[in-house]
Amino acid sequence: MTYSRDGVTFDFPTDWRVEAEDNNEAGWAVSFHNPADTAFVLISLHPDADDPARLADETLAAMREVYTELDADNRVETIAGQAAIGYDLDILTVDVTVVCRIRSLQTPLGPLLIIVQTAEPEYATTDPVLRAVVASLVIEE
Repeated sequence: MTYSRDGVTFDFPTDWRVEAEDNNEAGWAVSFHNPADTAFVLISLHPDADDPARLADETLAAMREVYTELDADNRVETIAGQAAIGYDLDILTVDVTVVCRIRSLQTPLGPLLIIVQTAEPEYATTDPVLRAVVASLVIEE
């Protein structure tokens, strides 16, 4: 299936559940999750954010407040033809390690935040799907 809003378009699996939230002037968020496991994608537009790097940093800081056992590595990659700044995280929970990627990039309407996450035992099967969702992202100029 395809999701499109404010010049941001991407594909996601047809069997995944979708939840959209509209924050009016503060932007919007949409999340997709696989009902069969822990994999999910959160994509949100933040027109009031200063820049993508700061948005990624603030997101990491918020994650650190929730998860005390968290390792983060800086990352830069190309998404939708432009530099996406962020972090790769390993979050240690009581039961399992959670693998998470935070990326942020600029759009004409403001920074876009992308968070993908899955549990390590499911990583081999869910990570290719998560990467395909992010790879399908198109941003209209």
